Amino acid sequence: MKKFILLLSAAFAMGCGGNSEEKKGEETTGNDAQKEAQKFLDDYTTKFQKLLVDVNEGQWTLQTHIVEGDTVSNAKAQKSDKAFADFTGSKENIDAAKKLMEKQAQLTDLQVRQLKYILYMAGNNPASAGDLVAKKIKATNDQTEKLFGFKFTFKGKPVTANDLDRILHESNNLNERLDAWVASKEVGKALKDGLANLQGLRNGVVKPLGYSDYFSYQVSEYEMSSEELLAECDKMITELWPLYRELHTWARYELASKYKQPVPDLLPAHWLPNRWGQDWTALVKVEGLDIDAELKKKEPEWIIQKAEDFYVGMGFDKLPKTFWEKSSLYPVKADAGYSKNNHASAWHIDNDHDVRSLMSVESNSEWWGTTLHEMGHIFYYLEYSKPEIPLILRSGTNRGYHEAFGTMIAMASMQKAFLEGQGLVKPGVKTDEMQILLKEALDYIVMVPWSAGVMTHYEYELYKNNLPKDQYNAKWWELVKKYQGIEPPMARGEEYCDAATKTHINDDPAQYYDYAIANVLLFQFHEHIATKILKQDVHNTNYWGSKEVGSFLKSIMAPGATVDWREHLNKVLGTGISAKSMLNYYMPLMDYLKEKNKGRKYTLPETL
Repeated sequence: MKKFILLLSAAFAMGCGGNSEEKKGEETTGNDAQKEAQKFLDDYTTKFQKLLVDVNEGQWTLQTHIVEGDTVSNAKAQKSDKAFADFTGSKENIDAAKKLMEKQAQLTDLQVRQLKYILYMAGNNPASAGDLVAKKIKATNDQTEKLFGFKFTFKGKPVTANDLDRILHESNNLNERLDAWVASKEVGKALKDGLANLQGLRNGVVKPLGYSDYFSYQVSEYEMSSEELLAECDKMITELWPLYRELHTWARYELASKYKQPVPDLLPAHWLPNRWGQDWTALVKVEGLDIDAELKKKEPEWIIQKAEDFYVGMGFDKLPKTFWEKSSLYPVKADAGYSKNNHASAWHIDNDHDVRSLMSVESNSEWWGTTLHEMGHIFYYLEYSKPEIPLILRSGTNRGYHEAFGTMIAMASMQKAFLEGQGLVKPGVKTDEMQILLKEALDYIVMVPWSAGVMTHYEYELYKNNLPKDQYNAKWWELVKKYQGIEPPMARGEEYCDAATKTHINDDPAQYYDYAIANVLLFQFHEHIATKILKQDVHNTNYWGSKEVGSFLKSIMAPGATVDWREHLNKVLGTGISAKSMLNYYMPLMDYLKEKNKGRKYTLPETL
């Protein structure tokens, strides 16, 4: 998961002025404009980096050490958040950036990009929004504290979110699964009022700089309108829908057989191995490729160290010592007296070399993939944290790039050749290749209708169309049924707020389409690596130790946000964003599923 990549990107006083030399004895108008711009950027950066560290440290404490009844951490976080917001949204900075943009033709490309990003960040906290900004900050922190400070219970006993996930992942007892699923949704009740408050506040703060709503504001970073973004998301779903429809039909029949139940038209949510039905990989056990048994023999520290070794072996620098000193990598014990955010994330505290990860690593395959994913963010941060990249532009070429790299590495880490190299499966072990492909599709294909469909359309309705509070849960399940073909196991009235049980709805809003874009990009990058660099089967690669793969990844990562994302993609791959590579990858599976589903009833429409 990305964390604060958008809001907390910062500037740093690096030499990013013009390339042209001044003529002796005279200065061109262009140089005057560039000097004026650079003076502003340097001054802005000096203040901004300090505020950036303060706000990230405040949020880090708030999310790694949550104590019931503690108001001190929340107050500190609010204070630093407000200082950050006051600066980025100040009338002085907005006016100065706008004035400099009037001379855009005379400025360097790097200066223009920084000024545009300054104005973009200001749109989230403009001084002209008055006390709405302070209210939004407080409301966000309160919501985060409620979400991650919530005390889950199961059969009257306190449990962690990981405990509930484990039941949904492993249990064959439908009653136990139902109880676990219901328990996982209880937190939504406590979050509904807060989400309604945030809906109004987020929409309110962006309007002074000309944004119609918060969803449109977030989308604008891609230089797209909300409608263009939705069209791109719908295109992804449409292209992949025939395969998702086959997977959905297969899953209905397989699970009905497993639980000895009639085949349902829609998948009951508690039948699936994930609280939101976004990942179905646990439905398939690949004989000979069950790495959980091997990982259980390892300590969680081994998994994290292996992840670092993987990147270093490809030519990346070792992690800074502070990563190991300051990260929060393991679960909090049930009797610790405090809790923490249980959703994995990567943090770039100062947009330089203070990088950290917040995880709860355990010795299983889910955390194996998640750890490699989060390390993808971390090494991406470090790769563009170089003097030649202005610190305000130290972010992904677009937000989806970050998720693409992390997810691609997670996928590669589960392919047989890679696992053999790590001793997690026996060399030459016989495996059913189609089952491997099926297991992967239950992750990467299943993710697209969830991310581009449910999450994206829900937040579009929430912010763009001002979804009424008394329709929150009804709209949620309407979209879940439409895009995922999933239904709740019981009536879910408006006393619930099942959307708010997903962390991103609360603290990473209106950006979930990043994951759909990332899923498409990762297959484009992976296909290039497999076919052009490694000369290996796309379904069975081993990146380990390949400096050539590392060089390719660095070529994409290194520019940060100093380049146009579309132009950069064309430069490195020779094509724009396309689901073609994803479809190519899963083509063999389509024929297999059609054969398996012969004679079965399809309940999803052929087209949306």
